[in-house]
Amino acid sequence: FPNKIATEQQSVVLVKRLLATSVSCITYMRGLFPESSYGTRYLDDLCLKILREDKSCLGSLQIVKWIQGCFDALERQYVSFFMFLMETKTAMTELYQFKFKYKKEVPQMDIISNQMNVVNGLCSEDVKQASRLLIRKLYLLMQNLGPLPNDVTLTMKLLYYNDVTPKDYQPPGFKEDGNAGDLLFDGDPVNLRVGSVSTGFHLMKVRVITEKKRMGTVESNLIQKNGPTEISHQGLDCDEEEEEGSTKISCLNLAFSQEEVIGPKKKRKVSEPEKLLLEGRK
Repeated sequence: FPNKIATEQQSVVLVKRLLATSVSCITYMRGLFPESSYGTRYLDDLCLKILREDKSCLGSLQIVKWIQGCFDALERQYVSFFMFLMETKTAMTELYQFKFKYKKEVPQMDIISNQMNVVNGLCSEDVKQASRLLIRKLYLLMQNLGPLPNDVTLTMKLLYYNDVTPKDYQPPGFKEDGNAGDLLFDGDPVNLRVGSVSTGFHLMKVRVITEKKRMGTVESNLIQKNGPTEISHQGLDCDEEEEEGSTKISCLNLAFSQEEVIGPKKKRKVSEPEKLLLEGRK
C-alpha cells in the first residue's frame, strides 16, 4: 500500500490494490481456486493471499482479467458500483458490492499540522488502518459463511455514472449486459455492511448480501436492521443516509436507478463479462 496519499494518482493506486485484495480474499476464503493461484503479501501483521495470473487455472486467470477491466473504469472515474456475484442455476447465492465515489474538489494540505501526509484531516496512517479493518472484517465474514454449492457460476457487473460515461464505453473484457434485470435470492437474504475507506480523493464502501441461513456467527454491527424485505434497486444509488433502510433484499433490479425516491426511473448502463462456471469444486 502507498506510504502516503497526497495525490489523486496515489489514491487510485490504493483503491485499485484494495479492490484486488478484497476480491482475492473473497475467492481464497471461499475456496474457489487452488493455492497455486495466489501469491502472499503482508500488510503489517496481516497475511494476504493475492490472486495472480496462474496459467494453469483458467478460472483465476479470468477473474484477474475482470479486475483489470474494472481498473480501467475506475481510473476514468466512470464506475459507480462493482459487483462480484456467485449464483446457482436457480438463484443468487452471494453478492459482494463495492461502491465508488469520487471527490470533485482537490483536497488541500493541512499546513498547520506540519504533516505533509495529512489531507483534509485524513492522514495516510488513518487510511491504512481503515484498509486493514476492512480486510479483517472481510476475512471474519468469510470464516462465518456456510460452504458454497459444489457448482457455482461467477460473474461481475459494473454499473456506471451515466452523466460522465460514454454510451459506447466498455472496459476490456466486458460487454453490455442486455439482460440487466432482477437478481433473485432464495430464502431470506440479509445485507451486511463490511466497511468503507476514504482517501480524500476516493471513497469505497463494501457490502455483502447473502442468504441468512448460510451465515454463522457474524458481528451484529455488520447486519443492517429495521429495513424492508424487498427493494428494487433504489437503495443502491443513494447516499449513506438513504441506504440505512435496506436490510433484507429478495430482489435487486440493476437496469433502473432512481435519482430521487419519488422521481422518474432512469435506465442504468450495466456491463458484464462472460460468466464463469466452476464445476465439481472440492
